[in-house]
Amino acid sequence: MKLLLLLTVVALAQGHVVRVPLEKTKSLRERLREQGLLESFLEQHPYNLAAKYFPGIAVEPLQNYMDDEYFGTISIGTPPQKFTVVFDTGSSNLWVPSVFCSSPGCRNHKRFNPEDSSTFLSTNDTLFIAYGTGSMTGVLGYDTVNVAGISISDQIFGLAETEPGDFFYYAPFDGILGLAFPSIASSGATPVFDNMMMENLVDRDIFSVYLSRDGQPGSFVLFGAIDPYYTTKGITWIPLSAETYWQITMDSVSVHGKQVACSSGCQAIVDTGTTLLTMPVRALRILLVSLGASFNGEISCQAVSKLPDVIFHINGKAFPVPPRAYVLRSEGSCSVGFEGMDAPTEEGELWILGDVFIREYYVIFNRADNKVGLSPLP
Repeated sequence: MKLLLLLTVVALAQGHVVRVPLEKTKSLRERLREQGLLESFLEQHPYNLAAKYFPGIAVEPLQNYMDDEYFGTISIGTPPQKFTVVFDTGSSNLWVPSVFCSSPGCRNHKRFNPEDSSTFLSTNDTLFIAYGTGSMTGVLGYDTVNVAGISISDQIFGLAETEPGDFFYYAPFDGILGLAFPSIASSGATPVFDNMMMENLVDRDIFSVYLSRDGQPGSFVLFGAIDPYYTTKGITWIPLSAETYWQITMDSVSVHGKQVACSSGCQAIVDTGTTLLTMPVRALRILLVSLGASFNGEISCQAVSKLPDVIFHINGKAFPVPPRAYVLRSEGSCSVGFEGMDAPTEEGELWILGDVFIREYYVIFNRADNKVGLSPLP
């Protein structure tokens, strides 16, 4: 039973054809999924069997927190100190709270103590990162970081000393692990996945993400491979327009067959660390009108069944986001999961394809060829 699951993953990663008598047996994943045991299995086997027998292929289970945040568990130091982190394709630094931090956002989370780690190396370098919803300052250090059973020696990371405001105070996670490019890493810190690649710790320079819907279990980041279960409808590969964020070019956005935004092309970031789907303010206003929503995004719950798909045209293909994905329900009211933000780039206006979009697709982040793959979910 173990071998069948491993052969499926390794066959994809290495391009080999492995004949398995599917008519007689199902994969471990399928059996666990049918019995409702997949999530508990992943929690009990955080380093997974594939990583044990085939180093370079590893799955990191993610907890779905109310469709708002997705986070997993890593460890830092010797002996390991565990932290929950958001695996964020919209940033590039790894950081966690430290014992040097007295901000409220640190005090109610786990804090890294360098004195408790025999492998920690300090630096005099400082760190500042500003996100759309919060910021942090701290110092940089080096230590052993373990992600999904992949151990990275001398990984540089941030030890937060301040976390202003209340965003991180209420956050259900401790820190952030950035998966974007080193070009946007604060203080020139080498991102975790870059070290995985440089140290040949992943079978392929690739990772892929599945985010579940409706608070359901099963979300994950897969390092070094692609899970064929989620690509049965094929993969559309989209070249990057910039090697900073995971940035791509969109052709247009349409509703009811008519272009409503991005008519001359625009830029988009595929960002697992952003909850909603973010767009320029003017585009948001037009889209709200076309959907019959109010200026603040509220919409009649009774009208949801009649709402159209919002179609994102990318690299010559259409990627629909249906109303079940973009309408958010809360305490009997409904609103659309869109928000406005003006962030122009040299290549055009910027959109952020956050979790509202990503939940509809299995997303493959390919560093070997600098492209993003999208596969419609079953």
